[in-house]
Amino acid sequence: MMNMVKGFRELTPELQQYAGGKGSMLARMLQEGYPVPEGFVILPSAFEGETLHEDAWKEILIHLNAIKKNNVGALFAVRSSALSEDSAKASFAGEFETVLNVGTDKEIEEAIYEVFKSRQSERVKAYSSVQGIEEAHQIAVVLQLMVPSEISGVLFTADPISGSFANMIGNYVHGLGEQLVSGEANAYDFKLGRPKGKYNGPDELKKYADKLYQYAAKLEKELGSPQDIEWSVARGNLYILQARPITTLSPGNLDTYEINESLIRDSLWVNTNVGEAIPDVVTPLTWSLVRALDIESGFVPGYYLWSGNICGRIYSNIGHRLSAISALYGSTKLGLKILGEVFGHIPEGLTIPFYPFSRMNLFKTMLPGIKYYLKKNKEVAKSLQGFVDNMPDWCRKTKAEIMEIKNKDELLKLWKSELEPYNTEAWWGLIVSGSKAVLALNLSKKLEKLVGTEDANALLSNLRGNSELASLGPVIGISQVLKGEMSREEYYRQNGHRGPHEFELSMKDPSEDENWLERQIKEFNNSGIDADKLLKKQHKQYEDAWRRFKEQYPNKVKWLEKQMEKASEGARIREAARSEFVRVFRVVRTFALKAGQLTGIGDDIFFLYIKEVEELLSGRAVNINYIPERKENFEKYKEMPPFPSIIRGRFNPSEWANNPNKRMDFYDPTISSNEVPDSETLKGFAGAAGRIEGTVRILSTPEEGEKLQPGEILVAATTNVGWTPLFPRAAAIITDVGAPLSHAAIVARELGIPAVVGCGNATLRLKTGDKVIVDGGQGIVHILT
Repeated sequence: MMNMVKGFRELTPELQQYAGGKGSMLARMLQEGYPVPEGFVILPSAFEGETLHEDAWKEILIHLNAIKKNNVGALFAVRSSALSEDSAKASFAGEFETVLNVGTDKEIEEAIYEVFKSRQSERVKAYSSVQGIEEAHQIAVVLQLMVPSEISGVLFTADPISGSFANMIGNYVHGLGEQLVSGEANAYDFKLGRPKGKYNGPDELKKYADKLYQYAAKLEKELGSPQDIEWSVARGNLYILQARPITTLSPGNLDTYEINESLIRDSLWVNTNVGEAIPDVVTPLTWSLVRALDIESGFVPGYYLWSGNICGRIYSNIGHRLSAISALYGSTKLGLKILGEVFGHIPEGLTIPFYPFSRMNLFKTMLPGIKYYLKKNKEVAKSLQGFVDNMPDWCRKTKAEIMEIKNKDELLKLWKSELEPYNTEAWWGLIVSGSKAVLALNLSKKLEKLVGTEDANALLSNLRGNSELASLGPVIGISQVLKGEMSREEYYRQNGHRGPHEFELSMKDPSEDENWLERQIKEFNNSGIDADKLLKKQHKQYEDAWRRFKEQYPNKVKWLEKQMEKASEGARIREAARSEFVRVFRVVRTFALKAGQLTGIGDDIFFLYIKEVEELLSGRAVNINYIPERKENFEKYKEMPPFPSIIRGRFNPSEWANNPNKRMDFYDPTISSNEVPDSETLKGFAGAAGRIEGTVRILSTPEEGEKLQPGEILVAATTNVGWTPLFPRAAAIITDVGAPLSHAAIVARELGIPAVVGCGNATLRLKTGDKVIVDGGQGIVHILT
């Protein structure tokens, strides 16, 4: 009958799981030096049915007498500590009974039973039902010394409504905190400004404000999430009475894949780049793999470049990165300039949310990650070309090996020892090669100043040089097959892993569809378009621009030759590394399919997270009962329209979708009007130069490609390499999502097809049949009808 009653100091981490949310948190805070009034926890094992064990009552009396010995006339608070209480999902605040100011042994015993039996009350059942908690509650009971509070209050380390971290916000009353919860007394408001805790509120609390801020900031950091903190002042001392996650600032329920990370905090989310690479709603398996890779290469706390998840759609939370740059360099403008080159310019009027990084703490936190990042960059850069060259053979060998595996242990061993490490190395190749894209971006800006946008674009339309960019392979390869220069088998070997859904592991790529290439060949034949002619035409424009540059700037010819050589080399290795990472990532699909086969759950494997897949293969218990709910939410996300390219703040997709005045370019709830601008132009990025008038054809997916008629202007939410076989038929390209150096923009530039990318709301403003003028060099679309 041991382990029935434990003092806060005695409650070990192993026992804390049985002490409930409140009990375990009080014990943890007391053990870590926070000013917590002493007390103890009656664990669920102290009860048999509805009755308290006799031995447990004896232990309770021992703890009570020890506290009374040092506190004459002590009174106690008796509170619930359900095992489901004070979690990130549900707080159960006020749902269970609390009994205050009890002193005699009889009063305390009665209070214990009253609190314990409240787990079966109607209000607890109703709250549990709303939260989706169906099981009966296991409950521990906390007994804690009452402090004679002169001031009682709560402090939220972030705004629970907006998610802003600009201030900690709180309020307090005189006397016991129950008056604050019940609303029986008028509350006084105060703020603690971040990152230094500057106090703004009534004078009587000012002398305690700094300590309260320090405790709150420390708790938030240690617990890894914004906190709702109860506190009090008694006899001139500050006490911390409880800390729990702010449940309104939760990403949702990972168990059921109800996830919306914009709800965690007020931040700035952008899918300008990542939305092109990963345009699909992603399954739990895909997301968990990309998140692990994102963490591997990241060093800004809480910042995710490739795996921010808003209802299954991938975003980059650049607000966190902007705040980090501002903390380090003291300039938001600098951050906007740095990130604007990659993610595009932030629309006028859009406010930038604040995250309270302090410069010194941020530097200390980031330093190990930066060292690791630089070390990996140096290692990978040396071996990148060889790694890229070896990937095709390794992938073919590993796929064949996976297909021959007969048991779960063998498959798990291959994943942990070979495929997972190789996938990580391929990821680093993608990261390192991506930094080389800056060479072309910087050169583009310099050339624009010298020769203007049109000629700068033309000069950069030959980044492939005398070789071939990997992103051109899927489209040029079809032309080569038609001419008999490449076999169908070789086409699939080189390009079969590339497709519009290449990052989503639950979806097939062209290599798995034996009819895919035949359909592309048929559409190419029907279009009458020759991709080689387009390349030759664009090359002529490149040569003309190069000749004009030589005539105008003879002294800069050698400079440009060197710069062009570096930019071309950077573009080629970037595109090759991207292609080969995708090739390796598609091997992970083969692994997943085999895991589904060996575990007997088939394609449901894509609705597990990678850690769950590993556990399933190792024979450990995994709750696969969540899979139907995950699939249901995944399908619900797929039915939603594409979200805005830029999202500021906490985003509710259902409310946004039902707003008749919604915008596709950005969402910001702090701006009073969200009406779509009634301009006759669309503004985006200059993807590929050229000016052409034509008729719009809006496509939702590349699978609708047969609808695109030769000479029409292709308009889509986003295009990636998987769309490029359609490009030769298009007179121009317009997208909602995209950036100047996106893969699709590079292909359009090489083919000489005018493109305006990243317009934000082109698919909303335009409809099939509209007449427009596309000015790719200026990044403008003029709407004629």
